[in-house]
Amino acid sequence: MNENFFADYKKFIVVPEDETKVGKEEYDPKKYAAHYILTLSIFNSRIANWREANKYEIDIEKSIKTVLKEFNEKQQGKYYLQLLELDKFTNYFILALSSKTKFEPGKESDCISAIIDKKLMNPFYIGQNWFNLIGERGRVERKLFRCSFKEYIVEDKVHEKGERYENISELIPKSGEIKLIKGTLKKDVL
Repeated sequence: MNENFFADYKKFIVVPEDETKVGKEEYDPKKYAAHYILTLSIFNSRIANWREANKYEIDIEKSIKTVLKEFNEKQQGKYYLQLLELDKFTNYFILALSSKTKFEPGKESDCISAIIDKKLMNPFYIGQNWFNLIGERGRVERKLFRCSFKEYIVEDKVHEKGERYENISELIPKSGEIKLIKGTLKKDVL
């Protein structure tokens, strides 16, 4: 074989794209059709609050952030999860779930349960060792979370006349003086 056959190989190099870099799109809530606020707590919990997870060598905040980052990279174009609240003195945390498509009315519970049980549970259960946080009943049922949710609906602040006011100070006259105006009664003359 001729050793100079691949002499110009550098013209044919195509570097594979890194999957994690492809998934780094900025979150824009306007691109999602539905938003839900989820409250998750441990099913059959062995701990009273998140601080007790240290006994099992689990950093709760780091675990949640790691799993959410991986979830968002894998589910790009379908769902987006965001941590809203985590208090180490409680035994629950609050997430925001955004979905590109709106769930069918009446089937929201099934859809959200499927996301939690099929896409979110295993990374926590096995990947972050959260199986240590549940009791025997939870292991037998292979269930990690109890979940409640409510749809998040953004209310538009529109005045009756179609004018938009961001706050009440826009309604107060520039002089800063608010006057009570008494209206006079009109009598119809026949």
